[in-house]
Amino acid sequence: MSAPTSTYRLQLHAAGDGVPAFGFDEAIAQLDYLRRLGVGAVYLSPILSAAEGSQHGYDVIDPTTVSAALGGPEGLARLSAAARERGLGLVVDIVPNHVGVETPSENAWWWDVLRHGRDSAYASYFDIDWAPDNGCNGRIALPVLGSATDVEALEVVGAGDDAELGFYEHRFPVAPGTLGGTAQEVHDRQAYQLVPWRSGLVGYRRFFHVNGLAALRMEDETVFDATHAEIRRWAQDGVVDGIRVDHPDGLADPAGYLARLRGAIGDDRWLVIEKILAPDEALDTSLPADGTTGYDALREVGGVFVDPSGAEPLSAIAVQRTGAAGDAEQLHATEHELKLGVARAGLRPELERCVRAIEAGDAAHDQLVDAVVELVAAVPVYRADYPSLAGMLPAVVAQVSVARPELSAALSRVSAALVAGGEAATRFQQVCGAVTAKGVEDCLFYRTNRLVSLQEVGGDPGRFGVSPAEMHLAFAERATLWPAAMTTLSTHDTKRGEDVRSRIAVLSEVPQLWAQALERWEEVAPSPDGGMGSFLWQNIFGVWPADGRTAADVPQLRERLHAYAEKAAREAGTRTEWNEVDEEFEQAMHTWIDQVLDGPVAASMGQLVADLAPRGWSNSLGQKLLQLAGPGVPDVYQGTELWEDSLVDPDNRREVDYDRRTKLLSTLDTVPPVDPSGAAKLLVVSKTLSLRRERPESFVGGTYAPVLAEGEQAEHLVGFSRGPQGDAADVLALATRLSVTLGDWGSTTVALPTGEWTDRLTGQSYRDKLSLAEVFGRLPVALLVRS
Repeated sequence: MSAPTSTYRLQLHAAGDGVPAFGFDEAIAQLDYLRRLGVGAVYLSPILSAAEGSQHGYDVIDPTTVSAALGGPEGLARLSAAARERGLGLVVDIVPNHVGVETPSENAWWWDVLRHGRDSAYASYFDIDWAPDNGCNGRIALPVLGSATDVEALEVVGAGDDAELGFYEHRFPVAPGTLGGTAQEVHDRQAYQLVPWRSGLVGYRRFFHVNGLAALRMEDETVFDATHAEIRRWAQDGVVDGIRVDHPDGLADPAGYLARLRGAIGDDRWLVIEKILAPDEALDTSLPADGTTGYDALREVGGVFVDPSGAEPLSAIAVQRTGAAGDAEQLHATEHELKLGVARAGLRPELERCVRAIEAGDAAHDQLVDAVVELVAAVPVYRADYPSLAGMLPAVVAQVSVARPELSAALSRVSAALVAGGEAATRFQQVCGAVTAKGVEDCLFYRTNRLVSLQEVGGDPGRFGVSPAEMHLAFAERATLWPAAMTTLSTHDTKRGEDVRSRIAVLSEVPQLWAQALERWEEVAPSPDGGMGSFLWQNIFGVWPADGRTAADVPQLRERLHAYAEKAAREAGTRTEWNEVDEEFEQAMHTWIDQVLDGPVAASMGQLVADLAPRGWSNSLGQKLLQLAGPGVPDVYQGTELWEDSLVDPDNRREVDYDRRTKLLSTLDTVPPVDPSGAAKLLVVSKTLSLRRERPESFVGGTYAPVLAEGEQAEHLVGFSRGPQGDAADVLALATRLSVTLGDWGSTTVALPTGEWTDRLTGQSYRDKLSLAEVFGRLPVALLVRS
């Protein structure tokens, strides 16, 4: 199978916390709906055996088996066959970087390593720090204790071969022949050492700084073969048509891994990678993949609906409320400081392994640490060792040399290690990505608040939106270089859903109105912190119901906002943190949210949302059409075919009401109004996806050209043409942008190519010169097809 015409992401999960399972059979039940929606392939979250009750699947505990909780291999076979019967492909997400070890006994490989140490058959599978100077005399540091004295609470549970070391609810294996004496003495004979979680000692590389996810040595062919036997079988037996690779930048050699994976699944399988690109970073064309998973497209599409004239007044609001403008200069400085802090604190174990791999020579250890920290903080991408990024590291070294001349000797040692390659160079690149993820996406993006819709994975809130000119050039490059790359607007990792971002983007067009609203609301319900308040006000506005109800009337919205605020505040780390919870501040924040929901602010917020929600819907329809009709393979994240008000994980993994969607899809006989029902978005999604199935040659691998308008409101149109290679364009996608300042279209027109063009959304036909006032009379978007 070549690339699918589109995908639809399903979040599979086991039963847990009162939520019923959504496995293979539940997915089968939705296939007829997805087919009618126009979907090309079903795209599954990870399906290998994960931790008990896992709600996401990224904590795989056995990469050799399909999850029994989802339906096992038989269920997967049924789903694959049922999809094929309906002409649908099947794409699966895989997680090569790490496995779940939160409960050691669940992971047979990890349990065996803890039990037998270096003598385990799986000792080489994990990226373990066995060095004598690792802080535990070569033993594996497991950060589970509250303090060093907690070893006194250890007890031996069971006897003989079944004996385990117990620490409250935690259990750890006992090596053969090591029983006898106190539990502490037994512990001292093990290949592992339990240490306080604040000690800074972790005996294995992790996924970022998550102790419960241990990294694998995928560069070892034996490890690759063992972890990919099941995936290889899927390809050989025709079970799956495509693979999505999670976090390849965490691996020692991403390019080498992808080459090996491509060989395992064959050239005829679609292969996309979760490679997070910086705004000015291009995906290396030498990689044996079809493209990224689409965060780059998300930035381009969403950014074009941001009004650049709003940058200065929204910066002024940010300065007034927080003292920080949130512009490029301020954010660059803050980002650097946050990355320095993350490298020295949460990722200190990984940093120390990198430093220990460097030949110190005359450089003191502390200076080497400073040099590596400064370099990883200055690298502006996840990792800089792709051929397409040649020249970046020398430039970064030059930058740090000027800023920190006293580190000259240490920088020379680090540079020599990077030139030599080997362990030091590998660990340096791995630390770069982790520092960027934790310092920027998981901290900075919760602190800055000029316009939070820009604070998304792969985004840069210092850049206030994207011009149509920039978008067209980026789209054209994708059409040429990566025609089968995935594109997306929402994922399980986005900080807020696509429609929430679309509504918040409207604030860039009405900054004065927003400033006045904030002033009124803060007088009535003052937020407990200026920065966090500014951040949360925008998110509350983004999810506030637009159907006349208050947020307090919407089931679970109150609980969702409280949970989101708590997570956001702890990630930001300015007033409270995950490891240093300020209960007094958090209580004040929760009290404030209740005041907003239950007090006089609610009516004012509801009125503002009623006034601006239609503008947000216009943005939503526009960005959805551009994504679905644009270059690449568009993914529709579960449930987003209707308006969707999700915030960050786990809020974006809530259950989807497919019965409602199925019934609504069956009633789309006429053009629906753009209203709270979301039927207009369902129309855009279904018609565009169906067109992609009908005319695949016009999309993946097809041509791309901007469509420009003529007239006084020309800048409010963003559109393009698509068509088969070597033939005339036969599809036009047109969308309204910046609708608040638009007024009316007046005499603005678009010159149509020869022939009759029919809008698949309304059924109206046009020739020659197209009046935008006419074509946008019922919807703010149009999908024109040449008859």
